[in-house]
Amino acid sequence: MRAVLTRVTRANVRVDGEIVGAIERGLLVLLGVARDDDELDARVITEKILGLRIWNDLDGKMNRDIRDVGGSVLLVSQFTLLGDARSGRRPSFVAAAPGEQARTLYERVGSELERANLRVAYGRFGASMAVESVNEGPVTILLDSKRLF
Repeated sequence: MRAVLTRVTRANVRVDGEIVGAIERGLLVLLGVARDDDELDARVITEKILGLRIWNDLDGKMNRDIRDVGGSVLLVSQFTLLGDARSGRRPSFVAAAPGEQARTLYERVGSELERANLRVAYGRFGASMAVESVNEGPVTILLDSKRLF
């Protein structure tokens, strides 16, 4: 499972011009699910989202996590994070999970974040979406549940 986390002051996602998910301060999380992902991968990503200390404390050091700052999450499914562009000019997406598996694990990450008392807004799984964000910092972190990077 791969995720791109961006610290934002606000973010939203639109489908057919209608806002389907929006947050103020928090994280925009683009999430890609791989064929070999399971519940453990969802748990690893969820724990990282909850525990990453990427907001500044009073001394200006990144020592505060999303719960410390009262942040929210906008969770957007993005299978293209599993794209392999090492060969040729057209990326291969064979590593991406099929739809139902991806949806199940995407929803699992969201429900685990909600269970941790975070406000979670969602994109629309499988839809063509327009994502808009105001990045703060900017701070952007790449995660991989298999720790490939």
